[in-house]
Amino acid sequence: MSYKDILVHVDDAGLNGAHIETALQLAKQHDAHITGLHVLAQPYIPAYVQAQIGPEVIEMQIEQAREAATVALAEFEKQASSAGLTVDSVIVEGQNDQVLSDHARCADILVIGQNDPDEVQFNGDKSLPDRLILATGRPVLLVPYAGRYPDIGKTVFVAWDGSRQATRALNDALPILKKAEKVCVLSINPQSKGLGDAPGAAISLHLARYGINVEADHVVSDEISSADMLLSRAADGGADLIVMGAYGHARWREIVLGGFTQHMLAHMTVPVLMSN
Repeated sequence: MSYKDILVHVDDAGLNGAHIETALQLAKQHDAHITGLHVLAQPYIPAYVQAQIGPEVIEMQIEQAREAATVALAEFEKQASSAGLTVDSVIVEGQNDQVLSDHARCADILVIGQNDPDEVQFNGDKSLPDRLILATGRPVLLVPYAGRYPDIGKTVFVAWDGSRQATRALNDALPILKKAEKVCVLSINPQSKGLGDAPGAAISLHLARYGINVEADHVVSDEISSADMLLSRAADGGADLIVMGAYGHARWREIVLGGFTQHMLAHMTVPVLMSN
């Protein structure tokens, strides 16, 4: 079991970003085909501004964006070919979330970069990552904007609460888990699911039957948030990847009130594979 078809979002701002490097290495680990997708979104220009600058200026901006996309994908193809990978690159006009979702459904996994709060990414669309998690029906691997992560999947922490979302994420991550040197199934403030006294024991046994080197652990704390506890334990354990289900509660509730997924999207310190 392995990934055979990986899709990575290639954008101008992230041309040399960590998520490109991570996606290429993941493809190499799994002997997978990799496709770089650049979405050529129409620039948003208010009507009153369009009336002042004229169609020629707008067309020039679109052409500049197309040239930048061509340069970005050419560099991506060069990097992929140097790694010995089979590669495609595509430019598609449309809305970021719709185009990426449509193409991700025809791949095994989508790799994107975390939003950099100090830069304009995704054409200013800061909510793109969480919308993709909800829309694609495929796992989304998010790579932090800070740091480099060329070799993920050796030590993996799985956030486990027995939910549908966590189950989906774990199953989606199986190709990575099977290659991992160590997998820790971590239950935070666990509640009984009727599967015995040891949190995570049943799902760990399931993973062990795949030949995965897995251990179950749990922690109980009301002093810090569950997300911060996960990040802390993952750092202490030397994790290079976190696997978790996304949006156990309604997305609007997490955005308004705060929540596990929103916190991880903003504060991840290692790549995170999310599924919903």
